[in-house]
Amino acid sequence: MKDKGISTLKVAATYIGTVVGAGFATGQEILQFFNVFGRLGFLGLILTTFMFMIFGYLIMSLGNKLNAKSHLEVIRHSGGKVFGNLMDFIITFFLFGALSAMIAGTGSIFVQQFNLPSLLGNFIMAIITALTVLTGIDGIIKSISFVVPFLLLSVIAISIYSIINNPIDINNSASVISENSLMPNFLIAAILYVSYNIILSISILGPLGVKAKHKKTIRNGAILGGLGLGLGSILIYFTLMRFMGEVANIDVPMIYVASKISPIIQIVYAIILIAEIYTTAVGSLYGFVYRINNKQKHPSNIRVLVITSTALALLVSQLGFTSLIKYLYPLVGIAGLLLLISLIINRLKEKGYLI
Repeated sequence: MKDKGISTLKVAATYIGTVVGAGFATGQEILQFFNVFGRLGFLGLILTTFMFMIFGYLIMSLGNKLNAKSHLEVIRHSGGKVFGNLMDFIITFFLFGALSAMIAGTGSIFVQQFNLPSLLGNFIMAIITALTVLTGIDGIIKSISFVVPFLLLSVIAISIYSIINNPIDINNSASVISENSLMPNFLIAAILYVSYNIILSISILGPLGVKAKHKKTIRNGAILGGLGLGLGSILIYFTLMRFMGEVANIDVPMIYVASKISPIIQIVYAIILIAEIYTTAVGSLYGFVYRINNKQKHPSNIRVLVITSTALALLVSQLGFTSLIKYLYPLVGIAGLLLLISLIINRLKEKGYLI
């Protein structure tokens, strides 16, 4: 029987699940990149929605064309060997950093929500992430696409409830934490936000394009994925506007918002949030380990690489969740601008607009 590939919905869910994680679902990324600019932050989020659609499609299409097994095939094709090797290093480094941030985020939830040691949360996330990656890409796609609908529904429900029941001051954020922002304006923030998230997801999106088989599935999956990411981000943005004075210095602001609804909702969201963190941790560890493994002569080392990489990320996670989000993500986003530019240039060449 002919393999028809995975469905559009599964492509979209895997795309969303690779991007949403500790920073997104906790509200920390939206807080740092968009709420700090008040109403202009909303314009930035509209821009990011379209950019997620475009670059998700470009990467999955290239992955399909090149039969990609990791991000390396995509970046070398679009940027050449020299640039490809540079971006390969940056992407591989950031995948490890993102994994560390996801593990750190779980620790923050354990402290803030359950009053348990952060190290316990770190250990649990590290273990289940490693076990999932050992199942390979098919197991990862299944686990991520299964979790994502619950993630989006929870974010949408809590955000809509909070927005309806609490008046929003659209300019409230600028006076609260704008002085702590590393971004000069909302436009730069939007581009960097997409940039580092594309770097984070490219290791999954390339092989995902191969699994999707058909261009139509890839296109529709990218559109739905971009819309899902945009909708979730916008809802979190408006929700945090109401609570900026309270959440500006909290590691997990969305759990604080959930606590305003009811203690039960707070616990449920904390559990779902851990699942969201898990999806990005899995994508990050898979991309990192399989890229490192491709550089070695003996692929049988994969199990050792998974265990070793997870253990090292566990150590780095002790630097703290907010610090990793605030400093690591924008820096990698700046480097990732080169990747976005190369993808656009490659597409223009394919269409005959450039020689």
